[in-house]
Amino acid sequence: MKKLGFVLLVLILLLFPATAENIRIAAMRGPTAMGLCGLMDRAGSGPVDGNTYEFTLEGSPDAVVPLVVRGEVDIAAIPGNLASVLYNRTGGKVQALAINTLGVLYIVENGDTVNSVDDLRGRTIYSAGKGATPEYALQYVLSANGLVVGKDVNIEWKSEHAECVAALKSDEKGVAMLPQPFAATAVLSDSSIRIALDLNDLWEDAAGLGLITGVTIVNKAFAEEHPDAVRSFLEAYRDSVDFVNSDPDAALSVASYGIVPEKAARAAIPYCNIVMIDGEDMHDMLSFYLSVLESQNPSAVGGKAPLEDFYAVI
Repeated sequence: MKKLGFVLLVLILLLFPATAENIRIAAMRGPTAMGLCGLMDRAGSGPVDGNTYEFTLEGSPDAVVPLVVRGEVDIAAIPGNLASVLYNRTGGKVQALAINTLGVLYIVENGDTVNSVDDLRGRTIYSAGKGATPEYALQYVLSANGLVVGKDVNIEWKSEHAECVAALKSDEKGVAMLPQPFAATAVLSDSSIRIALDLNDLWEDAAGLGLITGVTIVNKAFAEEHPDAVRSFLEAYRDSVDFVNSDPDAALSVASYGIVPEKAARAAIPYCNIVMIDGEDMHDMLSFYLSVLESQNPSAVGGKAPLEDFYAVI
């Protein structure tokens, strides 16, 4: 009987792991949430590797920040610089788990005259995102290629991406910097608009490392208390990213969660640079990216770049 009882206990532990947890995740509608769609599909059918998941999708960082600060979510997919801001704001209570999105910024034009950064000389670039990653990334790329803002090239900041597209269409020599999926949507809406330059490629050419858009963070206390659950999430997250990047039906999944319509998702996913980069590679890429932002404007990273404890080791 004792032997039988032991065997039953082992079977129970295998079927119901002691590390099983309910993991609460928040993400922003857009590329930073797209990589989660495969996991959301699986979680909708029941536990994934023993863990259950609750997902909250929001339209802006402002809606995600209070959830993180109040500890109402365990994991969040947010802009890369916001991860640093929250680290500083919470006194180190959040950590970076992974990079979820590389560069999603593209220079688009109404024509076919821009094929290099130098072709931007004497032009006006319409863009939204002043005081955020778009501004700092564009400044870095222009400077690395010898162009001075206000002298060699002008930037006209708009409040919304739709305004950039409207300005682009009304200015024969104008160009716009748009993120995905807005860049893909602009191309779909007007056959004369094309993607001219990829800021991720330009950043990588200048820095030797990819441009970062989104980072997945974790509540530090949750990671310390439930490391197995976090490791399980990362494995499932990697599978989810693979699904989104390789399966044509991923566009249907993206659309089903109201992130972007299916047609836009199909056009945008190949350009969204959805990834799951953790460990040392995450550390090297993210620390460099945050140091660039800090050098341009310390407030962009919450006053100063994070200390080493910001980078989770799971």
